[in-house]
Amino acid sequence: MSSVTAGWRAVFERGRLVPPHSHTVRLAADTHLSQSHGLQLSLSRLTAPHLQQETSEGEHGVTYQLRVTLFDRNHQHFFGKTWKSTPQRMKANHKILFNEVLYFHTSLRLPSMMAVLELVALSVRPDGTQQALGRGFTILELFPNKPEARATDGDRRLNLHNGSPRSLLHPLLKDSVEYDSVLKTIDGAHLDCVIKGHPALVSMMHLLPENVLVSGDENIPGLAASPTGDALLRPQLLNMLPYTLDRLTVSLQPSLEKFESQLLQLINADCHNTKQPGSEGTARTVVIQERRLHVGIHNGWCFLEKPQVVVLEPEASGFRARSGSTSNKSRLAKDSLAVASLPQVLGLRSSLELRLTNDKALAIIFQLEYVFSAPIGRETTLSVTSTSRAAFMQCLRWGIWCPFQGSADWRGEEIQLALHGGAMPNPHGVMVYSTEMSTKAQSPVPQSTPSTAQERDAIRFHLWSSLEKKASSPKASLKTKQEDLSRQRRPPLSPLQDQKHTPLASPPGSPRGPGLSLSQLAATSRYPTISHSSSALPWQQPFSSLLHPSPLASAHQLSHVACSAASNIAHLEMSFQRDGNVSPTVQDDGDQLQELPFTPVHAPVITLGMNVPSSCSVSSRSSLAHLYSAGFPDILDCSGQVAEVLDPTEPMHFDPQREEAELLQGNLLVFQFLAFSRIPTAGVSPDWPDNIYFTFQFYRFPPVTSQQLKLLTSDKVQQKASDPLPCVLASINKDGTVNSGSPGLQIQFRVDEGFLRPGEKRWFLRYLALHSMQIDIWDSDSLLLIGSTAIELKYMLRQGRSAVQALHEVEVLTTDYVGEDTLLTSTEAGRRSASSSMIVHTILRGRLHVRTGNIGCAADPKHSSAGELKPSHSHIIRPRVGIGGFRGGSLSSSNILQFNERNIARAKRLEMDRDLVALFRNKIKADAPMPDGRNPDEPNDSRQHKLNRMAAVHQREGKEAAESQAKVTKGQRKEQAQLARELHQIKPYQERNKAEGIANMLSQAITTQHLVYASLGSAEYMEFVLKNPFNVPQTVTIHSEDPDLSVVTNTEEWRYFKTLTNTPTPLEENMFHLEEGSPGPRVYLRPKESIHIPLKYQTFLCDHTIALQGPSFLPTGRSSQVAKKNPSNIVLAKMIKVVFKAEDGKPMAICQVNVEPTPHVVDQAFRLYHPELCFLKKAIRLPPWHSSSVGDPDARAHISVRCSDPNVICQTRMLAPGEPQDVYLKVPGSPSPHIKMFFVMVFTDKWMAAPSQIWQIYVHFLERVDVSCVTGQRSCQSLVLRGKQAVRKVKCFSSHPQEIEVDPTGVFVLPPAAVQELQLKVQPWRAGSRFLYVNAVDVEHRRLLTTWLLCLNVHRPVLSKAFEVCVPVGGGRGSSKRITYTNPYTGSRVFVLRSDHPDLLQFKEDKFQIGGGESYTIGLRFAPSQSSGSVEILIYVNNLEEKTEETFCVKVNYS
Repeated sequence: MSSVTAGWRAVFERGRLVPPHSHTVRLAADTHLSQSHGLQLSLSRLTAPHLQQETSEGEHGVTYQLRVTLFDRNHQHFFGKTWKSTPQRMKANHKILFNEVLYFHTSLRLPSMMAVLELVALSVRPDGTQQALGRGFTILELFPNKPEARATDGDRRLNLHNGSPRSLLHPLLKDSVEYDSVLKTIDGAHLDCVIKGHPALVSMMHLLPENVLVSGDENIPGLAASPTGDALLRPQLLNMLPYTLDRLTVSLQPSLEKFESQLLQLINADCHNTKQPGSEGTARTVVIQERRLHVGIHNGWCFLEKPQVVVLEPEASGFRARSGSTSNKSRLAKDSLAVASLPQVLGLRSSLELRLTNDKALAIIFQLEYVFSAPIGRETTLSVTSTSRAAFMQCLRWGIWCPFQGSADWRGEEIQLALHGGAMPNPHGVMVYSTEMSTKAQSPVPQSTPSTAQERDAIRFHLWSSLEKKASSPKASLKTKQEDLSRQRRPPLSPLQDQKHTPLASPPGSPRGPGLSLSQLAATSRYPTISHSSSALPWQQPFSSLLHPSPLASAHQLSHVACSAASNIAHLEMSFQRDGNVSPTVQDDGDQLQELPFTPVHAPVITLGMNVPSSCSVSSRSSLAHLYSAGFPDILDCSGQVAEVLDPTEPMHFDPQREEAELLQGNLLVFQFLAFSRIPTAGVSPDWPDNIYFTFQFYRFPPVTSQQLKLLTSDKVQQKASDPLPCVLASINKDGTVNSGSPGLQIQFRVDEGFLRPGEKRWFLRYLALHSMQIDIWDSDSLLLIGSTAIELKYMLRQGRSAVQALHEVEVLTTDYVGEDTLLTSTEAGRRSASSSMIVHTILRGRLHVRTGNIGCAADPKHSSAGELKPSHSHIIRPRVGIGGFRGGSLSSSNILQFNERNIARAKRLEMDRDLVALFRNKIKADAPMPDGRNPDEPNDSRQHKLNRMAAVHQREGKEAAESQAKVTKGQRKEQAQLARELHQIKPYQERNKAEGIANMLSQAITTQHLVYASLGSAEYMEFVLKNPFNVPQTVTIHSEDPDLSVVTNTEEWRYFKTLTNTPTPLEENMFHLEEGSPGPRVYLRPKESIHIPLKYQTFLCDHTIALQGPSFLPTGRSSQVAKKNPSNIVLAKMIKVVFKAEDGKPMAICQVNVEPTPHVVDQAFRLYHPELCFLKKAIRLPPWHSSSVGDPDARAHISVRCSDPNVICQTRMLAPGEPQDVYLKVPGSPSPHIKMFFVMVFTDKWMAAPSQIWQIYVHFLERVDVSCVTGQRSCQSLVLRGKQAVRKVKCFSSHPQEIEVDPTGVFVLPPAAVQELQLKVQPWRAGSRFLYVNAVDVEHRRLLTTWLLCLNVHRPVLSKAFEVCVPVGGGRGSSKRITYTNPYTGSRVFVLRSDHPDLLQFKEDKFQIGGGESYTIGLRFAPSQSSGSVEILIYVNNLEEKTEETFCVKVNYS
């Protein structure tokens, strides 16, 4: 190395260390200790009375030093770097004061990790050399596993032992747990120290590798010096500045072609020499697949961040001019034949962004790496296009450059560095390729010599400060960009000169990606790939690579599709040339990317429309007898007879005409929830659930949330485990007691002419015939969703009968998402692989017994045949005759009121003039005097008496009377003037009100009102008859106050709605004229002409208010009515005016549409669970239905979706016929435990007249907690529950109580604004990625406080032993076996036996105690099976803390 890198080399040599044992690193990763923790070790003083003899002998030149080294007790392995203290002399009291602090950080937080501290005596020999002699050592356990010393922090007093630390490598100490009983202690010698955690090291861990012991005054580049001398006590980092590295080229000697040719010859020869015996003589062709360059920042200790990996491409050395050369445009414009003679180099087509700090020991490390591809396996007739190839990598050259060593005069200049090869220590710690030529070139010649750089392998580049580039002038930047474009117009040369160049767009900046391991490179990719060897075009590649994913995979696909783990490098450095006809601006911006045919892949949610849970009765006769003996109320018709029973297993024939001609027009629909049959499920107890409640929505009635229902079991009847009896449901009162009345829960809905709107009965019957009602079943204690089911409603059609009933036994299903399990020893342990996919499992939670019925009722005389009174031409709005004039009268009389009797508006603030407001305020003051000086509070009789007396006096005294009369006349004139002024102020307000009143009266005279019953997503079509009352033609502008009410301007859409509504009115082509900026479409009318204006009202927005989660308290009994008068989730009531304005801007006619909201029908509900504050991306698969839309035979090809929430992105894409189609949702996140509810409307007709299905989607946003654990072993996780405004009694529940325990287990009080810590003990039994739930419930009000989503990443354990056993099938007898287990510890231990299949395997003893080194026989009892097959059962030997000691695998063959 040259002197330029001397500072970095000194730090690098000083920081070299021994790595820890690989098994220890793997064990730490398996126990999920991947995060590094900082520690601080303070060494205070050492007491050494055994050194008294040496001191008395007069060895006053002896000094003492402490040396600290990390040690792995399990593998007897020293690792890291030995730290040495400053030499100190011993005091007279036999004490040595060190007072030094050392720091380090490690992720190996295991009980076997120790620090060995050795006391060394330093003296000078007669020849001047230094002699080091050990005077004892001690051991410090960093992470003790003892119960009395669990904490890492604390003071320690360590006893010194005789001998050297090398004694720890003795074979006798390999399995020893306690060293104190083996090592001999020095009497009275001890070391006082303090070890504690140091979290401040987290900010600088990227500057220092793990397991390196350093002092606070150690030179660590990138760390600011501290005035106290201890820079690690409170680390301060130096500022990192951005730099840009571009115009990078790598030249290899003697030339790129010869270098690579010689390299391939050596590799192929090596493959031929190592060929296995017996293989065919076919040559194993190794080719270059990719050329990479690793660029990283190194401070002598480690890389500050993961090195960037870019791909290099061959190009001519004269392809691009550099700022340091003297070439100009004339040289670049030479003939291409002259350029072809230039040697080729490896170039980077874009730039790299680096972050550096001004430190002399900071260096930029370059590593040139080649990726080779070679065939694998036995090759007999293997062609070059075979896909059975493996990739491997090899480092060829590396280089180092310290930008801040010496004078930094490199800015703007080309930097040339010599690349090194051969056996030299390098920061990457890899073997570097070397040949005889490169070995000779490794002579210590200064790399700054220009002639030397050209004779050796070199790298050339420019380094710019990004801040300086941003501060440069625009003109200079534009000039530089134009020069770069002019230089790059000359196409690059390819080794194959006869290839046809295809112009490609300029790629963006070079990609930044992590390096790939050999195992990742050898992994089989599931996408075709493109090779980047040489400059061959993609379709001319010689082989198919297994390295990269296909470039067809977009970023969206890679984030959703399970793809190969070797897809971390984006390859954008393909060969290209610029088209000379394209302008520089277009070339600089890049061409528009063309979207490829691609469908995002999700785990779709399957709708229940075509997958209704089975309603076939599977219960035995004894179960049915138990059910019917419970005493449920019968469903009776109007005459008191039992309703006719229908069989749900038989097909149902529906005759619409017969149903509409029914004499009993009223329908009383009854739902009786009778019983629930539990199904044993993994992770929950057999008696779960105990209390349940239901949520569902029938037709357009409000959503129903039932009360709590208790599951009653019969103690009199003996139950069998194979056929458990159904649990009868009983309602629970508000006080928590079980209702002693009739069992079950009955809910009724009355649908008659008073409930249905005109013409709705036909739609209601269609709803019963074609739809299923979804029911969600909840656990009323934990408020967790048990599952969902659906009941077909077609068996509620009476078809001329007085009453019908049907008993349904439906399956309650739920879905579980499970990821692929990974082995604990895999390299992907601790982090989820990109190739792991989720598998959707359907779990049967139970069976629900429901009885449905429909009782016919007589029609109400008040609502006779309301459904048949609507005329066929009701969609036509005709202005009323006789409203063209004003009947006279006051503007405030009933003439206006009767026009406005339907116009109910909110009161508005009265607007008045400022002077008028002041006048009214003065008039209403209580103490304001009257104009004549009277007091209004004085009685009238008293005032009159006084006036009479005053008049008598004035008559006597004439003069006084005359004067008094003059005063009164003057006061009256003043009062009249004041009143005149007030009238003048009030007059403008009266005039304005008069104008507004007249305008309102005239507008009401030309207004026609129309009532519309609107529901969500359904289009209401109407036609307004517009007449031109003038004798001259008019161009009328149509303006709507609300965008939901629009004019149908498309002729095809107009024709479609006419056909749909049977409107026999004329249709005109191109009737409307549309202009940009116009308030609406325009139409031309001839004098006295009348035309039909098509209007359509349709809204996709509605109210999203939802009830609180939890059971309600509905009144019990068979007369429970849940049809409330305030239905929720409906569109808003509106009054919309459509104004038809003439050419002069005055209204010609007004159509006022009054929108009456109507609840919509929900076909299916979905409940999705997702982490809080992040987007939910989900796909819902559409059922393969076919639309029956009118006049559109190709309606299947026009599927569109709309969402009621404008913040939710909802879309679908047209696919090939026969392919399943999905609806894609993107929902913004909310904080936990918020529930977002919205509706999705699916249309199967082109013009979206009415939704074919409406889905109600609930998204539960939960607080996410990631837990990584191992099967059979208990892991602990802490959660925090924060209190609200009031005191609550809280209890926590988990979805899988047998796998998750929550501490505290019972009810606890949560004060306001308090913080309660919850401990989760997770012990899963199935490997893979799973999702579990924990709810915190207010037990008093049955309300949900918080929900946690536990994302488990469960690994398979490391197997110690494997066994195989055969068990006979049938006969009712199992098999008994034994396994011998030996205690590996020296002391007595207690072990617990666990199994992942407790139903198939039972132990003779679940817990046993065994002495140290002794053996114990584990008794196994395998349950019999009635069918043949095989299963693998895992046996876990755990300690009392449920930590797995050993894992056995027993393969059971049932034959």
